[in-house]
Amino acid sequence: MTQIERRLFLIRFLLAEHPDYAGIAVPDDEAGQKRLLRSLVNVRPAVPASDEFLRVQDEYLIEENKSRGITDIAGLAPAQGDLYLWRGDITTLKVGAIVNAANSGMTGCWQPCHACIDNCIHSFAGIQLRAVCAGIMQKQGHEEPVGQAKLTHAFNLPCDYVIHTVGPIVGGRLTGRDCELLASCYTSCLNLAQEHGIGSIAFCCISTGVFRFPQDKAASIAVATVRGWKERSGSAMKVLFNVFGEKDEEIYRRILYESKD
Repeated sequence: MTQIERRLFLIRFLLAEHPDYAGIAVPDDEAGQKRLLRSLVNVRPAVPASDEFLRVQDEYLIEENKSRGITDIAGLAPAQGDLYLWRGDITTLKVGAIVNAANSGMTGCWQPCHACIDNCIHSFAGIQLRAVCAGIMQKQGHEEPVGQAKLTHAFNLPCDYVIHTVGPIVGGRLTGRDCELLASCYTSCLNLAQEHGIGSIAFCCISTGVFRFPQDKAASIAVATVRGWKERSGSAMKVLFNVFGEKDEEIYRRILYESKD
């Protein structure tokens, strides 16, 4: 199968799953097809799919992820010691684990083609990720508390694992409790990675998007928490701070490089 054939197979399979989708036309153009496929995946419940679907999906996503370009942490220069700064799409990183800024439901973003990191990670990992997360949540029996973390395999992403954490939502004035919970997200992820022998981890800017945590303060907490954890643990784990926007890159660059020995 070519990538076009795989994409059309996946779209038709997902449309056939739901009778309400009978009137949806498949676009002729590549961009339209990709948007429809991602939308169908984003709203699909965590239900089983056929072995054929999973095989074709995995082949398709592996090729798509390769075509977007993969960055290996082994080829990056550290900012300071074992700390790295890199601007780009976290789903293209080849590291031990990437951190997902999840919501308390922990089953991914359900808004079609939303630009949040939760949506991107689930979209490019494959439907298996939602299924595994749903199983974890069903067993847990309650929403994921803020500041904790869960680990899953990464499926079709170039990293080995995804660590999901729920950051604090800032509802007005930033509080000390907000700061404590954000620091707990970083500590929980690092502890979980260490427990599983993961040698490198990439953090996104947890809580700084729709959760409204001020970017400067969030970056200061992130770097200070990671440094403190590494000093206490003596771990040689490589820690990468992943940013997507120019402002976040400037903030982290200032914090990391101004204190560089």
